[in-house]
Amino acid sequence: MRIEELGYEMTPLGELTLRRRPEPLLNNELIYEVKLGDVYLMSSLFTESERQLATLGLAPLTGELDVVIGGLGLGYTAVEALKNNSVRSLLVIDLFQPVIDWHKNGLVPNGETLTADERCELRQGDFFALARTGFDSDDPTRKLDAVLLDIDHSPEPYLDPENGSLYTTGGLTAIKAQLKPTGTFALWSNDPADEAFAAHLRTVFVTATAHNIEFPNPYTAATSLNSVYVAN
Repeated sequence: MRIEELGYEMTPLGELTLRRRPEPLLNNELIYEVKLGDVYLMSSLFTESERQLATLGLAPLTGELDVVIGGLGLGYTAVEALKNNSVRSLLVIDLFQPVIDWHKNGLVPNGETLTADERCELRQGDFFALARTGFDSDDPTRKLDAVLLDIDHSPEPYLDPENGSLYTTGGLTAIKAQLKPTGTFALWSNDPADEAFAAHLRTVFVTATAHNIEFPNPYTAATSLNSVYVAN
């Protein structure tokens, strides 16, 4: 199998790589993958739950929407959010500048869509630190309609142990404080829905629902599950 390395960067969390390869199970369709060390962060082969993060996270909202996304990846959540014509502004925060550069340089399929949309800003930053101080460093008082998060594989474990504080009552309360009274916090997870975590969200937010997202998996010839949590 021919694998092309399109991007590489050594980061404090390990080697960050962007690669492209044909997938024999899909008639050699080109697949884009992002890896951090040996961990797969994102694949263009599996995008349903990332897109549902935007769809479900924005569904309860009306009027012009001001949205923040934590984690750019291959851009599928951001592109889906921009399909919502109510979105007035979209700030996408990613820890790694190279990931943003991949989009700006057209190395990934969604790069042109995101960089050409005037509503969308791609900004380097530490989402987990900004969750406590204000996601928009240019305007720390900015209140948001939605915060959509897709960085860790699940609420536990984490890509970085320091991320764990976000999922505590204090961390979630800090996110809630940056939302408008009708705002939504939505979270992607690589695992099936966990009602215990949904219940934890309900200790901070008024409501919280866990959604299982099914998608076909050509490697198992069966259906796989991710999940999305939506709290209001």
